[in-house]
Amino acid sequence: MILLTTLDLQIPTTTPPLGPALAQKILNYLSVEAAPPSLAALDALVSAYTRRVPWESASRIVKKAASPLLLDRPRWPAEFWSDAMRLGTGGTCFESNYAFFSLLRFLGYDGYLTINNMGETVGCHTAMVIYLDDVRYLVDVGMPIGIPLPIHPTQKTERTSEFHTYTATPIDVHHYLIKRDRHPRADCFTFVDLPVDDVAYRAATTADYGENGLFLDRVIINRIADGKIWRFTSEQPPYQLECFDEGNRTYFYLGEDAAEAAEKVGWRFTMDVDTLRQAMLHTAASPV
Repeated sequence: MILLTTLDLQIPTTTPPLGPALAQKILNYLSVEAAPPSLAALDALVSAYTRRVPWESASRIVKKAASPLLLDRPRWPAEFWSDAMRLGTGGTCFESNYAFFSLLRFLGYDGYLTINNMGETVGCHTAMVIYLDDVRYLVDVGMPIGIPLPIHPTQKTERTSEFHTYTATPIDVHHYLIKRDRHPRADCFTFVDLPVDDVAYRAATTADYGENGLFLDRVIINRIADGKIWRFTSEQPPYQLECFDEGNRTYFYLGEDAAEAAEKVGWRFTMDVDTLRQAMLHTAASPV
């Protein structure tokens, strides 16, 4: 049996669930039927999310530019999901995992949010733990990790998705190294198995829009489309799309004009072109 948590205790969840009307719209958007909590249902939700909702920084760049006050910048679940369905946007890990966890809460899943480390950078990545029977699963749509990954306090665990085999290796009582194969950077992050309550998580999400916020200086987008992983970054022209397919990487040249590149990127990721154009022009003119 895989132990639930340190001390074998389930931690009370403080994150509120989505309301039923919004949750049903989201399920329709993801083309997933509501079902009782199970590993098969959770697998389907994660798979649908990663194919429909991008990991992207454009929406938060635009929101930051439009919101002088730090407290007005975060895109909480209602706004996050409304934008996703209307504009084809997503977000980075703090907002993405929070929005997905709120949906899982509506569907009856229990668990908790975590804030984790990447290399030497502390507190820069989020994920969640979901309880199913006597097993804890690491769930992360904010990287994303393509499949729920079981966690055991003393044993290495693994699961295989369409694109990677993911592993979780215990380092100590609260820390696990999360890795993937078939990727040039095998290390994903260090999972810190310490529950973060709703107030603390929201404060960290807000702070991520501040002076030291991540991914506010460039547009980055990742999403699965047509059975392949696609990536775009606006770090410097000439702009190009990257496609990863069975270990091979292909580049598609988009030119040096930010506005024209935004149109092509919007088509590839089914994202609102105006949002992309604004984000690219903001970061090109006034990098953070």
